[in-house]
Amino acid sequence: MNNPRKPGALALAGFGASGGQVFSPPQLVTFCQALALIKGAASPYARCVVALDQPTIVPNAAGCRPVERIAKSVVEHCGGGVQPSSRARIGMFCDNAPIWCFKDKLGAEDDPHQTRAANQGAFLIEVFPALALSGLSDQFFGPKRAPKYNPGNRTKYKQADWEAVCTSIADHASKRGLVEMADWATASAQLEHPRKADQDRLDAVICTLIGVMWLADPPDATMMIGDLETGYIVTPVSKASRERLDKKARLLASQPLTP
Repeated sequence: MNNPRKPGALALAGFGASGGQVFSPPQLVTFCQALALIKGAASPYARCVVALDQPTIVPNAAGCRPVERIAKSVVEHCGGGVQPSSRARIGMFCDNAPIWCFKDKLGAEDDPHQTRAANQGAFLIEVFPALALSGLSDQFFGPKRAPKYNPGNRTKYKQADWEAVCTSIADHASKRGLVEMADWATASAQLEHPRKADQDRLDAVICTLIGVMWLADPPDATMMIGDLETGYIVTPVSKASRERLDKKARLLASQPLTP
């Protein structure tokens, strides 16, 4: 995300005390650009929540985090994959990786529970769109049901999956009164030849939606897997995906930790 040639994407949503809403369509950004946009957009609001599609707590020297083992129980069940995170990944999570500078300058509390409880302050939560989709719609949960919506992988990409993901996000946004977000997702579903950058933008909107759901939806609509010591992920869940995640978490808790 800190490479101008391979930026990430950022979408913004704001909610006023009187019920007014603001949605800024996703745009491609580096970490530095994202930081400036977040700081500027957050200034009128008492509480700022950044939902980031990247690990925010990575203490392990090698291997993967326990939370990734939990996420695998659903993502791989559906036919997707989970990338391991460790300090051994130079440039991604090593001591000098851009994510840590971004996190330090953001100055946000990295604690999902405080995010919900607080009325003011800056907060950061880690999210994972591939896992989130399995909880947002039953059509994305089950063997080989993970949507292949990455245009950057032309051998696996399916236009129908792109349209299904966009439509699902539009439906969820509409149900929550997020009209501009719903309109953006509906328009994106009409793209005939989306590119990788379009998927980055779509994932940014999914991240924003997860943040909204974590704050405003009933508690059983989302869950936090993992912990604040070894890493966590906040995700929407269905009854089926929650059960699978819970089962894996209990299994890991009963076993010694290994890389």
